[in-house]
This record gives sequence, C-alpha cells and structure tokens, in this order.
Amino acid sequence: MAGKSRVNDFVVKFANVNGSGSASANGLFARSVMRMGVPVAARNIFPSNIQGLPTWYEVRITEAGHLGRRGGVDLMVAMNPQTWDRDVAEIESGGFLFYDSTRAIPPSKFRDDITVIGVPLTAMCNEAYELPRERQLFKNTIYVGALAGLLGMEIQAIEELLADDFAGKDRLIKANVEALHMGLSYVQKFLAPLPLQVRRADAVGDRIYVEGNNAAALGAVYGGATVCAWYPITPSTSLAEAFTGYCQDLRVDPQTGKNRFAIVQAEDEIASIGIVVGAGWNGCRSFTATSGPGISLMTEFIGLSYFAEIPAVIFDVQRGGPSTGMPTRTQQADLVAAAYAGHGDTKHPMLLPADPGECFEMGALAFDLADRLQTTVFVMLDLDIGMNEWLTHPFKWDDSRKLDRGKVMTAEELEAGADFGRYKDVDGDGIPYRTYPGTHPTLGGYFTRGTSRNPYARYSEEGAVYVDNMERLLRKFDTAKTLVPAPILRAGKRKTRDGVIYFGSTTPAMHEALEMLEAQGRSLDALRIRGFPFADEVFDFIDQHDRVFLVEQNRDAQLKTLLMTEGEVDPAKLVSMLHYDGTPITARYIAGEIARRMQLGQSEAAE
Repeated sequence: MAGKSRVNDFVVKFANVNGSGSASANGLFARSVMRMGVPVAARNIFPSNIQGLPTWYEVRITEAGHLGRRGGVDLMVAMNPQTWDRDVAEIESGGFLFYDSTRAIPPSKFRDDITVIGVPLTAMCNEAYELPRERQLFKNTIYVGALAGLLGMEIQAIEELLADDFAGKDRLIKANVEALHMGLSYVQKFLAPLPLQVRRADAVGDRIYVEGNNAAALGAVYGGATVCAWYPITPSTSLAEAFTGYCQDLRVDPQTGKNRFAIVQAEDEIASIGIVVGAGWNGCRSFTATSGPGISLMTEFIGLSYFAEIPAVIFDVQRGGPSTGMPTRTQQADLVAAAYAGHGDTKHPMLLPADPGECFEMGALAFDLADRLQTTVFVMLDLDIGMNEWLTHPFKWDDSRKLDRGKVMTAEELEAGADFGRYKDVDGDGIPYRTYPGTHPTLGGYFTRGTSRNPYARYSEEGAVYVDNMERLLRKFDTAKTLVPAPILRAGKRKTRDGVIYFGSTTPAMHEALEMLEAQGRSLDALRIRGFPFADEVFDFIDQHDRVFLVEQNRDAQLKTLLMTEGEVDPAKLVSMLHYDGTPITARYIAGEIARRMQLGQSEAAE
C-alpha cells in the first residue's frame, strides 16, 4: 500500500461525535500503544456541550518521546460526517484516511494524494447486535480492532487492557474482545497492513500516565491542604474531585473513621474563595480550583488575602477567554489577571508547571509559599496540562520533608515578652509574624482588617503609615523571588545571540522545536520560566542576548507585558510568538515561526 512508511513515529487523529462512547475506545487505543512500550502524547479536543457536537482525539505515537503536539495528521479515523471535509483536509499528503464504508461516499469527498481505507463498521454492527446502544458502543471497539490489524499492534496488549478495565465483569470483557476481533478479522481478510506500524519497544519505562489536575490534587494532599472550597467550572472541576478522592483514601482517621478534611462545594466562586481565606486565617492550609471567569469573581477576596496577609492557594486551570470564551479549549491567558488580581496595587506569586510531575511538586510547594509569604499563591495550569493525560516520571516525595508554616509566633514566645506587631517587618524581608487564633488567652491577638493600619494592626489612614505598609509588601514580594522555582536554562549547541523564553505546557513542543531548529543550523539559548516574581536570572538572560523570542499561548503577549512591567527591558529586544486558537501549540509552529523571524532578521541586516 502506498504512503509514508513510519515505525513508532506518526500521528493518529480520531474524529467522533460527543456522547457516542468513543472516548473510552480512543483511550484504549492510546494505552495499548503504551502497553507495547511506545510513548504516546494524547490530546482530547472536546466541545462544551453534553452531546452531539464534534470531538477529536489526537494520539501522537513517538518512540523518541516527544510529548508536545507535532502538528499534522498521518492517519485520520473519520467517524463524523459533519466534520468530514475539515478532517480530510487535515491529513498530510501521503497520509491515510480510515472511514466507515457502509454507505457509499462520492469520490469528490476524497483526495488523490492520500490512501483511503474503508471498513463497513455500521453494517457489521447491524448484523452482530440488535440493540441500538450496543451497535453504537461496539462500533468503537470494532474500529480499534481494525486499527490494530492495520498498524501491526499486539492484540494481546489490547485484550489485557480490556480485562483490566472491566475487571470482575466477565460478560463485558467477552463482548468487547469479540468486537475487537471482529475488526481485526475483517482487516486480516480484506486489507493489507499500513506502512505506519507500531512495534514493541522499551521506551516507556516506569513512567505513569496521568492528568495534571489529578497530579496537582495529590500535590495538595502532600502539601498539607485540609480545606478545599470550590465551585464547578471547566477545566478545573476534576482537580477538586480528585482531591476529594485522595482525601477519602488518605485523610480519614483510621481509629475514629472521622474525616480530617473539609471540602465544600460553595454556591459560587465568591463564596469559595471567602471560605478559603477564612480557613487560611484560622491556620488551615486551604485552596480553591477555578479558571479565568472564577478569578474575575474572586478578585476582591484575593485583594483581602494580599492586604490582610492571609495564606491561600488558587489552582487556575486556564481556558480560552474572555467571558465564557472557549471553555473546553486551552490558553495561557490569565497571567496578568492572576499576577495583579485585585484593585489597587497588588502582586501575587505564580507557579508555572510544565507537566503533571511539576503539577504535583508545585501543588505541594504552593502551600509552603502561601504560609511563608502570607499571601495568595497561584498555580497556573491550563486545560492542556490539566485535563489531558501525560506520560511523566513517578512522583517523588521526601518523607523527611516538613511543612514550612513560615513566621508563626508561639504562646511561649509571647509569654516571654516578644513585641508582637502583626504587620511589623522584624527581619527586613517584608514578612511579618502572625499568630494562630487561640494561640494565647490574652496575648497575640489582633484585629484582621482589609483597611489601612499600622504595624500593630491598629486602624490608620495616615499617609506615611500606608506608604510604609505598601513598601513593606513590595519587600515581601522581592523576597518571593528567592522562594519560587528558579528558571531553567537550556543552552544552544553553538554560541548565539538569540534566545527564547517559554513556560508551562508550551515546554514539550518548545524542546522539540529547538531540536528541529538545531538540525537547520539555527541555535538558540532557551530559558524556561517556572515562577513569578521573575528571578534576576530572567532579566540577565534578556540582557545577554540581542533578540529574545517569547513563546506564549495568548493574544496580548501577557508574558511580555509582565517582563516589561517588572523589569527594565528594552521592548525592541522582545519578539512575541503568539498562538491562541485554543489548541495546544505545536513544535512545527514554533520552529517555523522562529525560523521565519530569524531569516527575516538576517535579510533586514543584509539590507
């Protein structure tokens, strides 16, 4: 059969209808490839309605381990007539189209430069099953079996996964295995294998397959969180739900059976952050999970956390905005909103994880930072990280690690005559000491307020007192530079005056793009930012290069805005590379845009 010949290096995309039951089958396909030792990078592209609209599932099979989107499709599994033209157009020249051939499709609907594979899926289901729901569901399993035959996949690996998925439900196992073999047998009888092949490898190792939201939720448990207040919003809901599940497993007293956690589904986002701030004032480690619209509603309470200096953690799983925007699409478009949430002069630390492993690590770290800095700390995920499953190394935890509760005045210190001023800068780092409610029967009390006050928490509208407090808060934010995760430098293979800065879920595509550019003879130094406020190394990196590309997934160059606001950066040095159509950025896009800009710069210099 003609077409591109590739082994363990191609992209399969499934085009389905939401609510058809295809998600399980598509996930089964991806996990079966991994069961053969070949890494995959899977992306689920789904609508925000319940049923009936198009949905896509893209599986990149990549023995080389590239976990970002590559761009382009080698094999399209076209199961949705509504999106047929768009899906066929997306196939790379020399690629393959797999479709349900039960009904004849006019030749004009195909392309001359692709290979078409038809399997009469509906006819096979109508013959084998009587119930409409069975016909719909098993059709998905049949096409997995057909793909296994076409791609050389080990059928035993798929059968083992079905046995795991339906453990204890022998009837379902048997029915799905039969449907699987129905598709496989058809291919073996009527079709030839494709030049796209999956062959057993040993490239997965001990890595786990997990969503970023689940990883962040487990990080919250390990970070000591005991209170979660949340309101459902895509794409953050699964984070709160995962935290609930972990707490039920890990935070129930084995002796009494009582819960050692409190999880509240509040009536709205405003109530949820109010509960979080109240719990933080009481000394609990507390958080909420939300997305951009929720941040908008929470800003007044976030300002209270900032000014009254109360610890809180917010997991912001970013989506397409503004307003309702694209609830089930990904963006990195909440940076400015989170960094300066609240009215007046506010600044909030942000953590920028790149994968589920860092979601776990930073999910735990955020609570130490919130206590240490006595403020709201944002963990900035996005839908791509949060709701997609990623291959990542097993999470690591140091059992000797202790929770960093920051500067907390004890009853003994108060009894010994310590001069306690709730908002005094005793150590010069901008961070005052606090007390937990009930620390001492007569000492250590103070009035918590969101209004201006002096270092002893007494109300004051004197200008000098207000300025002194606001300057102290800036010193505290400067201290945060030393506490948030440091940026990571990836030096180019050759000496270069060009650099690139990136962050978050852009990372895997960026790393592959750097390899592509190096292969073209284009070398760049690369710096991944992992926290805000920005470390001095970030601005040093910009100073050391003539041109710095900024890769981010939003329209308004929000990272660039933050860099220019927080540092004395020459804007002429910064070249924005913006991607914001709601799909995860691809390595091809990054490499192509950077190469074009570099070529343009060379042409301008020659002139």
